[in-house]
Amino acid sequence: FNPEKLNYWIDFLRLFKKLSKENSSDKSQFDKLSISRSKRLFDIIVSSVILLFASPIMMLVAVIIKLESRGSIFYVSKRAGMGYKVFNFLKFRSMSTGADKELSKLLHLNQYGGGGVEVKDDNGSNPVFFKIKNDPRITRFGKFLRDTSIDELPQLINVLRGDMSIVGNRPLPLYEAQQLTKDQAALRFMAPAGITGLWQVTKRGKAEMSEDERIALDIQYAKEYSFIYDLKLLFKTIPALLQEEKV
Repeated sequence: FNPEKLNYWIDFLRLFKKLSKENSSDKSQFDKLSISRSKRLFDIIVSSVILLFASPIMMLVAVIIKLESRGSIFYVSKRAGMGYKVFNFLKFRSMSTGADKELSKLLHLNQYGGGGVEVKDDNGSNPVFFKIKNDPRITRFGKFLRDTSIDELPQLINVLRGDMSIVGNRPLPLYEAQQLTKDQAALRFMAPAGITGLWQVTKRGKAEMSEDERIALDIQYAKEYSFIYDLKLLFKTIPALLQEEKV
């Protein structure tokens, strides 16, 4: 039991109730936190098929990760998804073991803010998101995994479990999610968590993306998402897989 997580969840529920009342004219967007049957069925079929065909590649990747450096094949982190549901998020490990412990030393390199060890944004507060261009913690093979997005394949297991959807807002690490539970930005948690989504296909790999832009795109998706909208985003994902910049 973690009292801190409970506080974040209570804050989110309070805001959810408030926003539901304020948006009563568009209640269909806020009346429940669940994935439609068509979306869930699509997720199960797509993730199962991709996992089946990608299994030889995934086994090869697992062997190379083990040969390159010590540590687990998978990187597992706690993430907050739809309705602030916390779950174990899976990726192929692309960084050296213990990379999370080095985070405090690299805050000044954050693309969402910089200039000091304790990074502040334009409003004098800590930035919500954390992303580094040419992150020094990434291994040589990890760089290839990230550039090709192969490191994302284990998230299909999360999709099968029901933690995530194929398309949705990216589930956030708890240290990021906890900053988005007390204002309008929490609307982004009204949508399913996903492997790919609106901000990825429109802004991924572009260092000039601001924190406000990313939050706005997440909120836009939460308000507009539908099965047809998801299909459109999915088709746009393929050309977005190869990033323009190493972020």
